[in-house]
Amino acid sequence: MGEMLLGHLRGELPVVILRPSIITSILKEPLPGWMEGIRTIDAVVIGYAKQTLPFFLVDLSLIMDVIPGDMVVNAMMVAMAAHSEERAQTIYHVTSSLRNPAPYAILADTGHRYFYDNPPRTGRNGEPARLNKMRFFSTVARLSLYMAVRYRLPLEVNSN
Repeated sequence: MGEMLLGHLRGELPVVILRPSIITSILKEPLPGWMEGIRTIDAVVIGYAKQTLPFFLVDLSLIMDVIPGDMVVNAMMVAMAAHSEERAQTIYHVTSSLRNPAPYAILADTGHRYFYDNPPRTGRNGEPARLNKMRFFSTVARLSLYMAVRYRLPLEVNSN
């Protein structure tokens, strides 16, 4: 709705609309890996590192369409410069899945390997605390079954 309103009210102003996919941490500029706040897919990585997210609903074979924040900013600057003299409305989809497809399995495997080699916390004895591997469920039915067996059944047994 906002894009439609902008199209109607822009008058003679050149308008470029960028529609990025999932924006993630910075690739190169200003610092590799930098992010401000925890948003989108970064929340899954942080949840795994803190062990507050033991499972996640996703088909690991699906392609995740993520793009680093600095690439989005660079695309914005190029689009503004390229269309600054035009009076039309231009729309760009800034994505990565076609040129550089990455299945969710890459995120799962890379995250597990990274935190296995670089544990984010230590145990009581000061030794690195190994993280439990995150479980992934490709369907709501499988997740529901897991939740019933892992959480609901023990609660019902203990309440009787």
